Amino acid sequence: MSKKSNKSIEEKSADMVVTPWEVSGIIDYKKLVKKFGTTLLDKKEIETIQKYSKGELHLLLRRGLFFSHRDFDWILKMLEKGEKFVLYTGRGPSGHTHLGHLVPWIFTKWLQDVFDVELYFQMTDDEKFLFNQNLSFSDTRNFAFENAKDVLAVGFDPKKTHFIFDSHLTPAMYRIAAEVAKRVTFSTAKAVFGFSNDSNIGMIFYPSIQAMPCFLPSVLKGKNVPILIPAAIDQDPYWRITRDVAPKLGYYKPAAIHCKFFPGLAEGGKMSASQPDTCIFTTDTPKQAKKKIMSAYTGGRATLEEQKELGGEPDKCIVYWYEFYLFESDDEKLKQMRTDCLAGKLLCGFCKKNLAEKVHHFIGEHQERRNKISKEMIEKMIIKE
Repeated sequence: MSKKSNKSIEEKSADMVVTPWEVSGIIDYKKLVKKFGTTLLDKKEIETIQKYSKGELHLLLRRGLFFSHRDFDWILKMLEKGEKFVLYTGRGPSGHTHLGHLVPWIFTKWLQDVFDVELYFQMTDDEKFLFNQNLSFSDTRNFAFENAKDVLAVGFDPKKTHFIFDSHLTPAMYRIAAEVAKRVTFSTAKAVFGFSNDSNIGMIFYPSIQAMPCFLPSVLKGKNVPILIPAAIDQDPYWRITRDVAPKLGYYKPAAIHCKFFPGLAEGGKMSASQPDTCIFTTDTPKQAKKKIMSAYTGGRATLEEQKELGGEPDKCIVYWYEFYLFESDDEKLKQMRTDCLAGKLLCGFCKKNLAEKVHHFIGEHQERRNKISKEMIEKMIIKE
């Protein structure tokens, strides 16, 4: 097992910080939903989705990684009236893509397939340039193209997927951003995002750029288009101010469906590129990914004897949660794994080896698809008019 943190769970929970740029502490999702004012997904919404997905639910939805929403029930009602929605999500390209980034895209791809809808994918290369003093515009633009390869490797329909590169803003995009900016006061932006006297003016304007794709499909199609945003819940502050502005501009409020944070390989916390040893990157070789899994934090006891006597602690185990959310779709197998762990019948080495093989295979297949994607293919999908 990895070395335990000096802080207690209670201390980390009290230290919880969730913003679009920082996530730290132990995340209490019930408190977070209450703080952000979102709504937990309920049985009624999930049953409605099943009508469109022929009874099948994606593992990330069925196992609760996607758990919260804003107006997702409204999106479903609009569907029942025959009005399709458009998907919008994105990536802030500050480095290579890791497994935690892929997870919401995998679910977004499922939504695209189930509902047969378009996706607008924003690469916020300007955001990472503005918010990170160590990155040049050239860096973030290069990462944007590399990250876009990972997006397409997930399997999105290229005929129904459109990239928005902020460094390629069109006149229409800028006009929308300016309309948003005009209707958001600095006091509102400061309250929502925590801007201070040290924040550069580009950072303060940036939320209007992030809001822009919520209205771009309506402008391009010449009619009001419902928007659904699948994303991690730390991005929700952007949609709060966007939803306030939408009626003033005559557009629908964007709806959102939120996921929890995919855990890193160490104890506690989400997968974060700032801690590369805790990440499975899509640029890792399958062998490197496998090796990282073998060093993951587990819920095992200090000794073999204690493990057999007391059993393991799957709720603390990164290996178990990776299987739970992404790598083991068979409910009975997962249930047996948990039962055997609690009973002390499973050893951590066995579980790690089993997951490592799955991750090895997953990364290998992803890279095969990724290697077939060229910059020219991505260029053709960037909205430029």
